[in-house]
Amino acid sequence: MLEQFARPGLRAALALLVAASVSGMVVPSAAQTVPIPKPAPKARDVQMSASDAQRGPMTTGTTSTVPPNPVIPDPRRNLPANIFATFDANQKAQAARVSAYLSSLQTLVGNFVQVGPDGSKTQGDFYIQKPGKVRFEYDAPSPIDIIADGSSVAVRDRKLATQDIYPLSQTPLRYLLSDRIDLLKDTNVVAVTADNMFISVTIEEKHALIGTSRLMLMVGAKDGQLKQWTVTDPQGYDTTVAVYNLDSTKKVDPSLFKIDFTNYPTSPG
Repeated sequence: MLEQFARPGLRAALALLVAASVSGMVVPSAAQTVPIPKPAPKARDVQMSASDAQRGPMTTGTTSTVPPNPVIPDPRRNLPANIFATFDANQKAQAARVSAYLSSLQTLVGNFVQVGPDGSKTQGDFYIQKPGKVRFEYDAPSPIDIIADGSSVAVRDRKLATQDIYPLSQTPLRYLLSDRIDLLKDTNVVAVTADNMFISVTIEEKHALIGTSRLMLMVGAKDGQLKQWTVTDPQGYDTTVAVYNLDSTKKVDPSLFKIDFTNYPTSPG
């Protein structure tokens, strides 16, 4: 299992967790003993499926909560962008609410559950310090860390003591790491939806060389806190990350966001 992470192409695909399709590869499988989440019912509306899949708001603070069951997006959500050419007043208000929440964050610490395109689950801890800094530490047996230092993203393999480097400017989650953001003005928003559980905002990015990728951010409709995001690469593969145990008051050690070029030399991309 660990050897799967040693392959450079698969390490690059892990950058999809925080990156905009730096690779068209599928995220590697890990933690095979973890049950695969039940897909959203195909016969029901996408938003109703999301509501049924995850119950109860998450709270900010250090109180431990049960890891969430990530909402698996319905593939039918990826409709042509021209369908969403305009937004009504309610959609604009929901997007503004998400923008205000993201802009209000300076630090955020918590745990995450990642579901890869094949349904495999991995877990770990994450740390955010705005602007532009994030660290994802995967639980064993994965040897992977993902670190953004404000300008670059490193996908590090602790087992091989190597890392791959990508520009932060190529990652759609730079929006999550921006000091301040107005989603409707600063990004290409193609969908805004809301129900009694979630507000979802989908951002689309088109790249001449690698194709179109999407980022769907989901926050709680009641508490307004970040719940999960889904990155869709140009080949249509989804990687979903749900977050919990969120704490926006905890001080974060700045050294967590330093990319070590001495002990972890850069591997060819």
